[in-house]
Amino acid sequence: MPEPQLTLHFDGGAVTLNLGWGTTRELQTRLHDLVAQLQPGPRRALPPFEYRYTGDIFLELFCNPNLWPSPFAAKILLSVRDDRLRLSQELLLTQLLADLEVYLQSVSP
Repeated sequence: MPEPQLTLHFDGGAVTLNLGWGTTRELQTRLHDLVAQLQPGPRRALPPFEYRYTGDIFLELFCNPNLWPSPFAAKILLSVRDDRLRLSQELLLTQLLADLEVYLQSVSP
């Protein structure tokens, strides 16, 4: 049986990646920290969210939390590349979290 893959959905398509459980769990934890910073109410200027993974592919995620009034409006810039492909796409933070949750439930140790 093939190992489950992480599928990230965005407007008009999706991309499927092999990241592994540990990397995906770390990314999910970092994104939950970002969500906590984006809660409504008074807040100070926040540093940008950046995440990079280098393995079989290069994955980079970026979000400027100062642009978004809530986690439901926030968008993440996704970049995926390898030696033959480069994809850059914007996706909703909430969709990214949902995709990570589906993947983690499917490969739960």
